[in-house]
Amino acid sequence: MVALTWDELDQRYFELGVDHGVLYKPVAGVYTTGVSWNGLTAVTESPSGAESNKQYADNIVYVDLFSSEEFAGTIECFAFPREFLQHDGVVKTANGMQIGMQSRVPFGFSWRNLKGNAENEDEGYILNLAYGLKASPSEKSNATKTDSTELKAFSFAVSATPVSVAGYKPTAIIRVDSTDPDVDPAGLQALEDALYGNGASPARLPLPDEVDTLLAAA
Repeated sequence: MVALTWDELDQRYFELGVDHGVLYKPVAGVYTTGVSWNGLTAVTESPSGAESNKQYADNIVYVDLFSSEEFAGTIECFAFPREFLQHDGVVKTANGMQIGMQSRVPFGFSWRNLKGNAENEDEGYILNLAYGLKASPSEKSNATKTDSTELKAFSFAVSATPVSVAGYKPTAIIRVDSTDPDVDPAGLQALEDALYGNGASPARLPLPDEVDTLLAAA
């Protein structure tokens, strides 16, 4: 029988960074036409719910019910794709005038976190796919240039409406870890071809059931 060990170099895992952001527009429930989101500085996940609600009977805890879990977060960036305007409640006229305070269109979003360990800091990455997002109005600060000027930063708070997953509860967020031994490299490549486009077909965001199918495509 093998004894447990701690802090082996290849087991000192960490995650860092955020890149490969992609915005996806839904059409009839299908997320098509992905566009690159350059200038990402942070993606913060702020889930809520899943709170304990104990019910008592016979002077004991009869059952402990948990409330539904909800996904929300914040996208921070120095820039965002022009296509995001409609998701931020902005509509453009044919002459380029931007009209704010309009209806906010839901969207899909994917991003990547790097993953490494003490032996190999570039071991892999984690793909994050989010569905049914809506951006709330956010504060935008405009400041004068100084001798220590910083770039204007944007921050978009988002909430989500989950999508269905066969055999599981609906979800708004799924992840794929490239270092997971259950993830086949060929299946991962098939998923990335869909997410980022492959020259033959445009970038799109597959729904969770198709993601699982793509991962098994190998």
